[in-house]
Amino acid sequence: MYIDQPGQWQEYGMIVGVPKEIKSHEYRVAITPAGVEQLKRYGHRVLVEQGAGAGSGIPDEDYQAYGAEIASSPQEVYGNAELICKVKETLPQEIEMLTERHVIFTYMHFAADRKLTEGVRDSGCVSIVYETIQDEKGRLPLLEPMSEVAGRMSIQEGAKYLEKPMMGRGILLGGIPGVEPANVLIIGGGIVGSNAAQIAAGLGARVVVMDIDLYRLRYLEHVMPPNVRTVYSTPESIRRHLSEADLVIGAVLIPGARCPTLVPRDYLSLMKQGAVIVDVGVDQGGCCETTRPTTHADPTYVVDGVVHYGVANMPGAVGRTSTFGLTNATMPYLIRLANEGWQHAAASDPGLALGVNIVHGKITNKAVADAFDLPYTPFEPQAA
Repeated sequence: MYIDQPGQWQEYGMIVGVPKEIKSHEYRVAITPAGVEQLKRYGHRVLVEQGAGAGSGIPDEDYQAYGAEIASSPQEVYGNAELICKVKETLPQEIEMLTERHVIFTYMHFAADRKLTEGVRDSGCVSIVYETIQDEKGRLPLLEPMSEVAGRMSIQEGAKYLEKPMMGRGILLGGIPGVEPANVLIIGGGIVGSNAAQIAAGLGARVVVMDIDLYRLRYLEHVMPPNVRTVYSTPESIRRHLSEADLVIGAVLIPGARCPTLVPRDYLSLMKQGAVIVDVGVDQGGCCETTRPTTHADPTYVVDGVVHYGVANMPGAVGRTSTFGLTNATMPYLIRLANEGWQHAAASDPGLALGVNIVHGKITNKAVADAFDLPYTPFEPQAA
């Protein structure tokens, strides 16, 4: 077992730290007791901050039963651990605790936040992000579980905010006999979009899914029920369907980069008063010009009569489901990082290497550097 230290390699068990998430209404945790057991079998120490699993229904005692050490504060976690495993991006008070000896493994979504990018860069740490790791087929294995949750939740939340007390149009998504159902427009036919379409269709809505990938549209045409239609995405087709939509789901993703703006503000004038936009890509900037991040505590705002839902950590609200779904995907990577050290692991897995976004003060993901016109340094993994 090895850990990468600046300028040298040492043989001993890794110290893995799991701090409690502090983002507003974030109830996920980056490891389960089963994950602790796996790391302990390889000889690593695991520090879990007190109460880190409470939002997911995992008490400290369960972690201790599988060999974790409970830390009383985030300072204790960051002060001792070498590999930090989290769920959401580091907030300013967490960035202050990062140093060049740390490797941090979490979602970051750098391209939507210059301050975050520069803060993590200036800390000197190594940042390996879930959202740009790819498997051998070019898929995003650590993004997909939360995309599934967010896609399904987007319809659940959209249906709620279509209610009149929530400033919506006062429409039941599936309608009733004799009354038409809602029209749902989904921009993007990937994991988020297909999961949203599945739930919306199951509730009886009339659904349109847009994408520019004809192969994806053909696939969706075959697997979706009859109340789901597919449309090739162009500015004209977006404008036309926005005018009919009661609920719009933004489900656009470009790995590591900011979302393109597909719904500029002037398009809102085409929409019905009280229509709802749920922009799932908000943590990458969103595909609607008027999208801005919100929280579970204050999730919506209205622009030009259209209700916007911009919660950037949607899956955090269903912490238990999300924690187990996420850690099923992340644990094999976390174990490799702990066992081999980040450089060895990245050198042996090109897909994991794509997750390395920042290394000791250098931005190694081109999309992130380009988003803010910052210097880019290609990452060339080398096993020590």
